[in-house]
Amino acid sequence: MPEITSRRGLLFGAAAVSAGALLTGCTSNEPSESEDQQPGNGQPAADDKPGKQVTIGFAGPQADHGWLNAINDNAKSRAEKYSDVTLEITEGSNDTAQQIGQIETLINKKVDVLVVLPADGKALTQVGLKAMRAGIPVVNLDRIFNSPQAYRCWIGGDNYGMGLNAGHYIGEKLKGKSGARVIELAGLDNLELTKQRTQGFDDALKNYPNIKKVARQAAEFTVESGQAKMAQLLQAQSTFDALWNHDDDQGVGALRAIEQAGRDDFLMVGGAGALSAFQAIKQDDGVLKATVLYPPTMAASAIDLARALGQSKGIGGLAEFEIPSSLTLYSAVVDKTNVDQYMSTGFK
Repeated sequence: MPEITSRRGLLFGAAAVSAGALLTGCTSNEPSESEDQQPGNGQPAADDKPGKQVTIGFAGPQADHGWLNAINDNAKSRAEKYSDVTLEITEGSNDTAQQIGQIETLINKKVDVLVVLPADGKALTQVGLKAMRAGIPVVNLDRIFNSPQAYRCWIGGDNYGMGLNAGHYIGEKLKGKSGARVIELAGLDNLELTKQRTQGFDDALKNYPNIKKVARQAAEFTVESGQAKMAQLLQAQSTFDALWNHDDDQGVGALRAIEQAGRDDFLMVGGAGALSAFQAIKQDDGVLKATVLYPPTMAASAIDLARALGQSKGIGGLAEFEIPSSLTLYSAVVDKTNVDQYMSTGFK
């Protein structure tokens, strides 16, 4: 899962971003003539009708994780929806020098707008600045550049909110249990996002004095590390009531370890929104009861924003003429009560 600095600004529901609120904003229903004439609505909002042709350059890291692959798929499929959008997409790379070169090629091609999910936000800040100084607005996707001058709009997930909502979900489920014990299977500890998720989780648990976090292990966002670290947790903790796992990909390995240990005496909450997690939640015959979203649909919304910028349009439903400078997506909890709503957004 990618590293970002959390920017909890304007919140949009995860599903809304993919198919509702932000889509309605960036591809809104036609306003009536009277609405167009209202104060604060003088600049047209982007909608589904073909408009000015826009060439969007898209640069992201190598898709070596299910979530990153879904980012690429969401960007491509959203661009294909619009007859007025041409998408120039680079081959994903985790090498910062190579990605900088790819972005410079897009700048030299004079694309209208850039959408960039940097392999390393700090390392790619200068090329973001270069694009902006060349008059090409940049939509910075998730992993944030070091300077706000390097992008026109940032859109991404809320890592602190993931932990917070996971903690509250578990807290409410264990509210009536005295001496409840929870454990945490985190991601890479050297990433800021992991620290933010843990902080949110710990802050949420402070609202439930009956609950104590008794163990934490850091995995590496991979199936193999999830299985190994979960096995260690199970061996060390003979009894506990709930587990929060930061990432659904490593959760596949965690579930293998749980099955091998024959354990079913606790509830598990995942993170990110993998299709496999949604399917397990719907089936409801194991420990996994919920997952907290970090929606890859943000890439589709980034294309919407880039199109609006390229056509000099705003977002319907907002009084301002311009699109916001940052959009932080809400980390919704998906459980058996709403999993059908989110199933189509699950990544493989």
